[in-house]
Amino acid sequence: MTTTTLDPEKQKQAKQYARIHRRLWLLDTLASAVYLLAWLFFGWAKALAGWLRSYTTNDWLLVLAFIIIFGGIAFVLELPLSYYSGFALPHRFDQSTQDFKGWVMDQLKNLLIAAPLGLIVLELVYLALRLTGGWWWLWTGAGMLVFTVLLSNLAPILIMPLFNKFVPLGEEHAELAERLMKLAERSHTKVRGVFKFDMSKRTRAANAALTGLGNTRRIVLGDTLINEFSPDEIETVLAHELGHHVHKDIPILMAFGTVMTLGGLFLASLVLNWAAGQFGFAGPSDIAGLPALGLVLGAFGLLTQPLDNAVSRWRESKADEYALQSTGNAGAFASAFVRLANQNLGEVDPEKWVVFMFYDHPPLGERIKMASEVAF
Repeated sequence: MTTTTLDPEKQKQAKQYARIHRRLWLLDTLASAVYLLAWLFFGWAKALAGWLRSYTTNDWLLVLAFIIIFGGIAFVLELPLSYYSGFALPHRFDQSTQDFKGWVMDQLKNLLIAAPLGLIVLELVYLALRLTGGWWWLWTGAGMLVFTVLLSNLAPILIMPLFNKFVPLGEEHAELAERLMKLAERSHTKVRGVFKFDMSKRTRAANAALTGLGNTRRIVLGDTLINEFSPDEIETVLAHELGHHVHKDIPILMAFGTVMTLGGLFLASLVLNWAAGQFGFAGPSDIAGLPALGLVLGAFGLLTQPLDNAVSRWRESKADEYALQSTGNAGAFASAFVRLANQNLGEVDPEKWVVFMFYDHPPLGERIKMASEVAF
């Protein structure tokens, strides 16, 4: 086992690592905004849509072709930043264990999954725009809720196994599996079992989760967590995840997210009406308005991000409280998060503005302090 005291050197690295990530986020956000604005103000979106209409009048094919060209260019332009943030930087800070071939394969898998799903969503959005007029935002919001529920239910059995190998805990960890299943029973949460996945093939970081909904819900533990954390520490980490189910956080956060999504889509409906007249589009349902849709939803997400994070931190704090109460082992809880800070290069004391803007969990330092105060 590794040390259960904070490593000062790793905290220096964690601060630097987090600072670079924030700068990359800012660069990515600005680059995306410039890309979308260029398509609008240089007339590229209108020109592309017009050119495509000379080949097809089918609305479905028009949306498909526009997205392939518009999205494909964006994907290529983002590759250098994706490479640096997702491969070079983690290797620089000794967080990644993945070779370049593995990273490339992950990018291809992500593309093969995200592109069809994104296409389906946008095709349905533009179908709603064509058929329901000014109420498209309401139909789209309802559809996205259904889509989210279905994806959450199917991801553990259809998507996640494409990236990692999930196997039930064997005899070597039978006692740990039984302990976690009993913990789930005490929380009145039904799970299909405890599974280990090969997290170490990509990263040195550790993690655990309760994935899926209904009959696909299962406990998953990274092999990095199993190898480096004690059973008591693993139990407290999993108890935190179970706390979300006990406090009904999944439906609460889905409801909150749906309200926020509807707000963003309603604002988008107003902007699309304005953009149609401003840039000479055929109407709000003109695929040439896609960059305007991306801009307004991106801006709305940016402005509401602190609120989203504040709500999430509130629910995460409640889950921490449940973990401490259900296990009665504040010492193991504190040491688990110290290990996470060391192993995952987690910053324990970020600046307040950073927490306000970026943190959907309480800072590690606050969580460790809370547990330490309970323990002593």
